[in-house]
Amino acid sequence: MGNICIIPARGGSKRILRKNIKDFLGKPIISYSIEMALATKLFDEVMVSTDDMEIASIAIKYGAKVPFYRSKDTSNDYATTFDVLKEVISHYRSLGQDYDAVCCLYPTAVLAKVEDIQKGYQLLSDADMILPVAEFSFPPLRSFKVSDLGFAEYFFPEHINSRSQDLENWYHDAGQWYWYKSEVIFMAVKNHSLKVLKLSNLLVQDIDSVIDWQIAEIKYKLANNYGN
Repeated sequence: MGNICIIPARGGSKRILRKNIKDFLGKPIISYSIEMALATKLFDEVMVSTDDMEIASIAIKYGAKVPFYRSKDTSNDYATTFDVLKEVISHYRSLGQDYDAVCCLYPTAVLAKVEDIQKGYQLLSDADMILPVAEFSFPPLRSFKVSDLGFAEYFFPEHINSRSQDLENWYHDAGQWYWYKSEVIFMAVKNHSLKVLKLSNLLVQDIDSVIDWQIAEIKYKLANNYGN
């Protein structure tokens, strides 16, 4: 029993080549996630799920374990995070190792904080899954789509004249980490209880392009007083 941290790091990233081991302010980006997981002192096992020998080598260098390589089914463009988690947990169970809680920590979660991962684990005591979220910077209730001819069509026309400060706050997945009670991963029906941990937008950044990467570096420096 105990806790396991799974860091899914496929080798075939498309939009940013070799993204999971690309240099981020002086060291491979995946190293930040590994070091954070180890620093929490919460895990009996910190492992990287990968199909790539170079990623595996770097992961081991920074203190993670790579007990096996991903199968072809979980290495393609269509495999989901849940597919990866199921494969990992099934592998450990086949060895007689089971875990109470599972943390999926993404390899590019450089803006995540050790204390937030720890807070997430504490919240898991009364929920099946913990999700870090950030508030949308502009109210989605004022959003619209644009036609091929350039005309706007509001999704919520009843709020065209609403003041943004009067609208309900909406949140989105921060895309950093998730805590699960292990049995949730194998549930056929996703009717589990979900609790959230709110994060500052300074600590949240998708990294899908070169510009995203540069923004993440700026945010990291601001959040960590980098260079001061």
